[in-house]
Amino acid sequence: QVQLVESGGGLVQAGGSLRLSCAATGRTFSGNAMGWFRQAPGKDREFVAAMTWTAGRTYYADSVKDRFTISRDNTKYTVYLQMNSLKPEDTAVYYCTAGGPIAKVSAGVGDYWGQGTQVTVSS
Repeated sequence: QVQLVESGGGLVQAGGSLRLSCAATGRTFSGNAMGWFRQAPGKDREFVAAMTWTAGRTYYADSVKDRFTISRDNTKYTVYLQMNSLKPEDTAVYYCTAGGPIAKVSAGVGDYWGQGTQVTVSS
């Protein structure tokens, strides 16, 4: 059984930075992908970023490109989301997801999901 545990959320002022972490336990992810989604109050869950585990190819939503960076630590089976130049519209619960190829994870139908971590950006 795979578990994804997120951490690093919090309250930050606009223009600030946060780094989210997602640690995977239970198995390795060689050949698979991991990613991040977010859901703001009253809105649908939306794609933020994803990465192929082996090759490290990255993909971003247009709304976060050039501000957010997804990365991984292979030895710790952990994926990170560095968020810079945060805006109030980035406020949401951020979810880590994994399990499947990049197309599946990026589409929001990965096999595994974390519990979510709240990010609040004040203006």
